[in-house]
Amino acid sequence: MSPFYEERLERDLDRIRMDVAAVGARVDEALHKALRALLHRDKPLANETILGDLSVNRAIRTLDRLCHYFIARHLPSAGHLRFISSVMRIDVALERIGDYAVTIAREAKTLSRPLDEDVRRRVEVMADEAFTMLHQALDAFNERNPDAAKATMGLAYQLDHLFADAFDLLVRKGAEDDRSVKDLFGTLVVLNRIERVSDQAKNICEETVFAVTGEVKKPKVYRILFLDEADDCRGQMAVAIARKAFPESGTYRSAGRHPAAALDAACVRFMAEHGHTLSDVPRPFEEIPEDWKDNHVVVSLHGPVEQYVGEVPFHTVALEWDVPPLPDDAADEEAARARFEDIYRTLSARIRALIETLHGEEAA
Repeated sequence: MSPFYEERLERDLDRIRMDVAAVGARVDEALHKALRALLHRDKPLANETILGDLSVNRAIRTLDRLCHYFIARHLPSAGHLRFISSVMRIDVALERIGDYAVTIAREAKTLSRPLDEDVRRRVEVMADEAFTMLHQALDAFNERNPDAAKATMGLAYQLDHLFADAFDLLVRKGAEDDRSVKDLFGTLVVLNRIERVSDQAKNICEETVFAVTGEVKKPKVYRILFLDEADDCRGQMAVAIARKAFPESGTYRSAGRHPAAALDAACVRFMAEHGHTLSDVPRPFEEIPEDWKDNHVVVSLHGPVEQYVGEVPFHTVALEWDVPPLPDDAADEEAARARFEDIYRTLSARIRALIETLHGEEAA
């Protein structure tokens, strides 16, 4: 590579880096304006924020053109190609964050009353965490610091909990006072957009790590909870099947509404013949730590999910599978084995379908 060409390449890269920083600063400013408009019911500021998004969109389109121009001019490979591809994805993230600011500003214009004090505090705390996360994510990208990016990604988990807490509070407030449904929905939209800022900040961090190191995002590990009446057979079977077939795709556990004193001996023997060792003991759902709400999927193998958990958490998907019943106590060995085989095949097929839905056909 000639010195002249290398100088031109670095100049083009610097321009793109500066534009990323500039767009990030504009988006950050828009978020803070939208929040102030919401908290202080400042309609002129809300309108200013909405109109300001037009210039943000123009800046993003300019950045997008610069990236395409860089590709056409330099035909980048390796690190330079990773950088440009990451910038183009960050471009999308910043545009969405700008849209979130607009949505918050629009809701600020339409609220008929100031936010309830408790709700206001939740909004402020969430916004402080999310905006800090965005600022750190952009700094990590501009400084090409993958370690800082990885540290920032961990903050997203806390935002999920803050959102769940704020959502529960909003539901209680809706039942307690005479606030309009429109205001309640508007506040919920605001909370959702603030949480989404943290999600986009996490995406920027992942792109930073990829651009600098080439490390791609690791597949998500899903937390799955199986529920059954006694937790002495079907739930245990489901956990054993999932752990063996898809050990890297999830973490699996089971619980029962009225757990048995011990595992079903016939079920244990059947599973052993199929290469599984049932070592967990039946346990009541009530003894599962409070973090059970962090499960991505809760599966009932007998009856409605709500009969076990009461209310399904906001971020949790609840499934109810039609699984064959356990063999009767009076069933002979051959009939019992046939029933266990039906249960085993049913669970294996349903678990495979679930994991492939979550991870794709190459799930492991």
